[in-house]
Amino acid sequence: MDAQKDHALVMLMERIAQSLERMAPGPLPPPDFEAADCFTFDPPSKLRPVARVSRVDIALLKSIDRSRDILLANTERFARGFPANNALLWGSRGMGKSSLVKAVHAAVNQDRPDGVAPLKLLEIHREDIAALPTVLRMIRDAPYRFLLFCDDLSFDHDDTSYKSLKAALEGGVEGRPDNVLFYATSNRRHLLPRDMMENERSTAIHPGEAVEEKISLSDRFGLWLGFHPCSQDDFLAMVKGYMSANALDGDWEVVRRDALEWATTRGGRSGRVAWQFIQDLAGRLGRPLDHFDAKSETE
Repeated sequence: MDAQKDHALVMLMERIAQSLERMAPGPLPPPDFEAADCFTFDPPSKLRPVARVSRVDIALLKSIDRSRDILLANTERFARGFPANNALLWGSRGMGKSSLVKAVHAAVNQDRPDGVAPLKLLEIHREDIAALPTVLRMIRDAPYRFLLFCDDLSFDHDDTSYKSLKAALEGGVEGRPDNVLFYATSNRRHLLPRDMMENERSTAIHPGEAVEEKISLSDRFGLWLGFHPCSQDDFLAMVKGYMSANALDGDWEVVRRDALEWATTRGGRSGRVAWQFIQDLAGRLGRPLDHFDAKSETE
C-alpha cells in the first residue's frame, strides 16, 4: 500500500514538474545588434533597441569645448579599435553631461571611416548596476564596440552595488571586454556622498583604508571631465544656438532680457535652463520645436 502511495506521489510530482517546464518561458534569442545603434538594458536579460535616440547636435553644446574635444577624441580612438579610457562626467546639473555622451556617439558614427562598424550605445540604469556581469556576457563576443552608458550614477550610504561596478570596470578574472567602454555621468566626483566618506573616516580603525576603498571606484575611470556653471555670455550663446536651430525669430534685445530673467528665477544658468526658456519662447510664439527631441537637454 505504501509503495502504491509512493508511486502515485512520484507520478504527481513528475506531472507538476512537466507543467512548470511548459509554463516557463524559453530562452531569449540573442540580441539583434543590427536592429539599431542604441539599446537599453531591460532586466533580467534583454537588450531593447531604441529606434529614435533623444539627443541634441554636438554643435549646440556650448561652454564645454574642452570636455567635448577630449571625450570625442577618446571615443573616436575606441571606435577605431585603439586603446581608450572609461570616462566619468561629473559636475553641475544641466550642463550637458548626458547630452554630450549621446552627441559624441552620434558624431563618431557619422564620421566613421569606410569599413568601420558602427559604435553601439548601450544604456544601463543606475538601479541595474548589479546586473553588469550579465550585460558584459551578452556583448563580450559581439562583432561591435559598445559604449556602456549610465546616467546620473551615484550610490547611497548603505548601497554596496558599487563593488559590482568596480569589478566590472577593471577587476575580476575576465576583466572588462576589449569591445566595451564605460561612460557615466554624476553630480558627484567620487560617486559617493561626502558625509558617507567622512563617517567612514571617523569610525574606522584605519580611516585611510576605509576612505580609500570608496574613492577607488572613481579611480577606475581614466578620464574625469568636470562640468561647471556657465557664464552669462555662454548662456546667451546657448539660447541663440537653440533659436537658430529651430528657426525661432524675435527681437534679440527682448529675448535677451527675457532669457536672463528666466535664468534668475531658476537660480542659475545652464544648458537645461536655456532649453527650458526656448520651450517657453516657442510656445509664446506659437512655433513647434521639431529640429530635435524636446527631451534632449532636460534628461
